[in-house]
Amino acid sequence: MRQALWALGLLASAVQAQSPAPALRLEDLPRYTPPPQEQGTVVPEQVLRWREEAIALEHGEHGLRDPERAAQLYCRAARFGDAESQFNLAWMLTNSRGILRDEAQAAHLFAAAAEQGMPQAQNMMARLGEPLGPPPPCLRPPDGDPPPLAAKTAPAKGAKPAERPWPAPPAQAPEVIVRFVNLVAPEYQLAPALVLAIVATESNFNPNAVSPKNAQGLMQLIPDTAKRFGVRNLMDPTQNLRGGMAYLRWLLAYYEGDISLAAAAYNAGEGAVNRYRGIPPYAETRLYVRKILAHLGGRRDHPFDAKVTDPSPALALIRGPSRWQ
Repeated sequence: MRQALWALGLLASAVQAQSPAPALRLEDLPRYTPPPQEQGTVVPEQVLRWREEAIALEHGEHGLRDPERAAQLYCRAARFGDAESQFNLAWMLTNSRGILRDEAQAAHLFAAAAEQGMPQAQNMMARLGEPLGPPPPCLRPPDGDPPPLAAKTAPAKGAKPAERPWPAPPAQAPEVIVRFVNLVAPEYQLAPALVLAIVATESNFNPNAVSPKNAQGLMQLIPDTAKRFGVRNLMDPTQNLRGGMAYLRWLLAYYEGDISLAAAAYNAGEGAVNRYRGIPPYAETRLYVRKILAHLGGRRDHPFDAKVTDPSPALALIRGPSRWQ
């Protein structure tokens, strides 16, 4: 009897082995869940480790393949502006690589990577078109970022706003540039310390600096911005500084004195800040804003002249509790 049962078991196993496994349908793929926001400071080395681990899990390196975990790691790195992670996650979402297809989110992720200069992402963006709706969770500013400044309210009658000291000029700033900025910045209603922080971060006080994107001079103006603010000779230090200060004054009015937003827009353009409802998910821009705030000792507010321009229509969304709805 025992031998007969053993033979029946072998037969059943053989039949099972010959039966095809049920096919996995695309709609059966898991919909990945974005991970929670990070707690504490995240350094660039951590972002790189997330991307490297995600690549290994996506492609099954070391014998372990886990697309859901890979997508979550790409998402974490994408929030901090890692263009390759943004592209890789968008590719997974477009091609159903172990997770459910979602071309709407993929379009946003391809766009972010394309805006950081990835040719492959630019090609995919041309295919998918402009993204619609608010940015997905993987492109929203991390919770560790400083919150947007609240709208300013008028001081009580007779009260004077508290004056906060501005830091000294950067140690490497040439005396002639410091003197000029100290003299001219008040004409543009700007603190000289903010102007010098922008110059230090943009060109390190090199009047002949030219970037790969054709930003030129001390304040690294691009030709369109120079034309917008009446600069005829970009490489003339005086004209360059005045044009940069005019743009900075405009940005501070547009973002109602929020230095983080104004600095992000100076680097990436106000269109990107408005679209992403805060500092855009570009590694360069995030680092740029950190450098500016470090130069200013962490100060994030600046007086502004509301008569210069109307505020950004995105400010209510940037500040509001329902900014992602």
